[in-house]
Amino acid sequence: MEKIKFGVSACLLGEKVRYDGGHKWDRFLTGTWGKWVEFLPICPEVECGLGVPREAMRLEGAPVAPRLVTVRRRQDYTGQLAAWAGKRVGELEAAHLCGFIFKSNSPSCGVVRVKVYADQGGPVKKGVGLFARASWNISP
Repeated sequence: MEKIKFGVSACLLGEKVRYDGGHKWDRFLTGTWGKWVEFLPICPEVECGLGVPREAMRLEGAPVAPRLVTVRRRQDYTGQLAAWAGKRVGELEAAHLCGFIFKSNSPSCGVVRVKVYADQGGPVKKGVGLFARASWNISP
């Protein structure tokens, strides 16, 4: 039987790609789904050139067009990640993926209710990760 192919946040497969050098291995995903699914690991932050470990980042500004900014040094990586995503989405279209499994709450991969910090005031849970937003245009 041929396995179906999904893109998946690499940290969910146990790859140590998170900002703190850790992972978020999902054993159900790899153990149960792994029998029927071929996973294509994706880590937007690492693939766009950021190292491990790296400074934590968050979304800031308007939820419809947020910026990806580091928490401490205030470095903006929006353009770098967006440029990479534009190229990577094209490659993923050619891979004929059946879908994506993204890490929740991630400023690059979160699909719904990602925190976006306003210029004034606290965060609102109305954001979408930058790569998740770019990948929605991929055709199956």
